[in-house]
Amino acid sequence: MKQAEIKSKKSTEYPLATYFGYYNQLLDTKMGKALNLRKISEMFVYQGTKNGIKLATAASRVFKGNGKENPERLSNKSKSDLFDLNYNDEQIMIQETLQQFAIKMRNAAEKIDDKFEIDKALWQEFNELQLAYMQIPESFGGMMKEKSTVTQMMMVETLAHGDLGQALAFFTPHSVLNAIVKWGSTAQQQDLIPAFLLENPEIATIAINEPSVLFSPYELNTKAVKRGNEFSLTGLKNMVPLGTSAAYFLIAAQTEDNGIQIFIVDKNSKGLSVSIERGMGLNAAGLCAVELKDVIVDGSAVLGGSEGINYPEFVNYCKLGWCALAVGCCQAILDYVIPYANDRYAFGEPISNRQAVAFMIADIKIELESMRMLTQRATAKAEQGLDFAREVYLAHIMCSEKGMQIGSNGVQLLGGHGFIRDFPVERWYRDLRAVAIAANGLHL
Repeated sequence: MKQAEIKSKKSTEYPLATYFGYYNQLLDTKMGKALNLRKISEMFVYQGTKNGIKLATAASRVFKGNGKENPERLSNKSKSDLFDLNYNDEQIMIQETLQQFAIKMRNAAEKIDDKFEIDKALWQEFNELQLAYMQIPESFGGMMKEKSTVTQMMMVETLAHGDLGQALAFFTPHSVLNAIVKWGSTAQQQDLIPAFLLENPEIATIAINEPSVLFSPYELNTKAVKRGNEFSLTGLKNMVPLGTSAAYFLIAAQTEDNGIQIFIVDKNSKGLSVSIERGMGLNAAGLCAVELKDVIVDGSAVLGGSEGINYPEFVNYCKLGWCALAVGCCQAILDYVIPYANDRYAFGEPISNRQAVAFMIADIKIELESMRMLTQRATAKAEQGLDFAREVYLAHIMCSEKGMQIGSNGVQLLGGHGFIRDFPVERWYRDLRAVAIAANGLHL
């Protein structure tokens, strides 16, 4: 088929795509640049996406659960040995919307880091994006039939480009939602999922980490002792994001006969106490310690019901979330140090002319792309329902080690400026330290 015929066929079959192609060319013309049409267009896309999601929300609220005995699960993407590094048009639109929001996160980050709390107005604006609808099955009023793990990785990475601590806080409830959709029993899904579809959704969080030496998520001191149809939970969790505002927790505990399992524990349970922690980073996430003293929960509180869950897989999904956070934050560092090195003069020339500086920035770029590719590969396999344990292990090792190195190099490149709080690299450095030691908070 000739090129002209192919072009004509595409124009006939995809008129909307052809229109946007010509429109995009117009934005890059001299007239388009002079009138700043691209920026105006991006604002329309941003507002349009928010309004479109609101319309989808209003339409889907009338639908109720389908009443099936079996829990609802999202199907896997089609299996493939290849993974695409390019996002589709829908993912790009979501990314562009979140990039606009990430700018606001960046502008508010210093103030939030000092206050240890995200402003209510910013929380409200994030809730208006209604991202939960891109995680929930259609039968519960959501918009999904298949897993959206890759899309969620992109969301977390984009938010972390604005601020890692805020990204952790914003996406933590969505991580709980992912766990409920993937493993929750029918009753758990019917009771908990609707709360995520409210205009002011309920906040929930995950508690795995413990204040023990060389902590491992597979060696927990928190115990769950079975007493008839109930469990008694005793232990101490730390680094729990949004602990004071969460309505309930997903708490990991060692059982006597079913390995480590996740328990859904109400914040008002007798014997449960929450206290604020002040860490070296992640101030925006409102980290807390959660202490359990003979907290009694019903047997139905085990995530997944009597069968429980695949706990190693649960942890692997958490690691994916932390990898996405690291990639987004490290991209922010790279985007910050390049113009700084070009604009900062020493001895009559930009410091980027110095080989030591240029090589350090080049290393950041190389390591960052390695982090991103390993994370994307692990995420793609997870979305297809394939075993991704090896891939996520490699991605987490890379993001833990190189993410910390990139954070350190970001501070080093700014010299004295990198050490003071007037510049964001010191905050990014502090936040990135958590990637290697945190196992809770995110679940893609």
